[in-house]
Amino acid sequence: MDVLDRRLVAALQVSPRAAWGEIGRAVGEHERTVARRLQRLVSEGAVRVTAIYDDLRSGHGRPVHLHVQVRPGTAGAVAKALSDRPDTRSVYALTGVADIGCELVSPSREALHDIITAQVPAIDGVLQTQTQVVLHTFRTVAEWHAPYLTEQEVAELRPAAAGGPLPDEDGMSPLEQEIAELLVADGRIAFTAIAERLDVSVPTARRRVTSLLERRVLLLRAEVEPALLGLEVEAQLWLKVRPDGLDTVGRTLAAHPHVRYCAATAGTHSLIVQVAVAHEAALYRLLTEVVGDLHEVTGTDVTLITRAYKRGHLRKSGLLTLERTP
Repeated sequence: MDVLDRRLVAALQVSPRAAWGEIGRAVGEHERTVARRLQRLVSEGAVRVTAIYDDLRSGHGRPVHLHVQVRPGTAGAVAKALSDRPDTRSVYALTGVADIGCELVSPSREALHDIITAQVPAIDGVLQTQTQVVLHTFRTVAEWHAPYLTEQEVAELRPAAAGGPLPDEDGMSPLEQEIAELLVADGRIAFTAIAERLDVSVPTARRRVTSLLERRVLLLRAEVEPALLGLEVEAQLWLKVRPDGLDTVGRTLAAHPHVRYCAATAGTHSLIVQVAVAHEAALYRLLTEVVGDLHEVTGTDVTLITRAYKRGHLRKSGLLTLERTP
């Protein structure tokens, strides 16, 4: 991707359902240029507009992170076996003590017990696992965009927030579940197409989509490998943080432009942070100047992501995004 491609993808990450003309006006490019470039990237598999559930609000379950140690020579096979599971959202190859990182969504405590004590250990090659249960999410990957836009450009693209606090209503009606699945398959599907597929009126389709997004039951996402955006180094930071400083550290790091994901967890570490930067020197500066300045942090474990097998339930082939796991 050249500089303009990266700016256009960043704009799509900010507002995945924005019209090409809206993106063009925000970044100062002609609508035809925007359409031609982004449609090419989508058709090539470099970018995929989808949606992910807020698992707690939607009632789908509790996200957990697994660190998996494997027998030498089996990392690829273990990663594929984990990627084939419909409950895994992301699967990565890692440096460090763990060979594979995996995020999955467990529907219940009983199911999680079976997953970590029986199902995952039964995969050929798995030697040991470590589990971190997500307690609170400060930033999801769906809320991150590549740092190539000005604040004014982001403000022009970002949908206006609804007045007042977020609605407390969680869960989804049967119709909303059907609409959500259409958005997961294609985050840019037109309201007219939703109405036709589900035999409802266009105003009803628009209203239900708006409700899902405003209630944050569903989060739109423009998925693209960070390396294509010039962010060649991805790392997961596992931080030990004093309890009285956990919220402050989480909010501070979540606001950093190179932090893609940040969540508080229960386990050996209290915070997991995923970052994407241009090179190792930038990661060093982030560790020393940003994390190092947070005195509530008492310990840091850094692992590099060397390959993504799956992100947001979407399979990966190198830098390209393939189909969603059934």
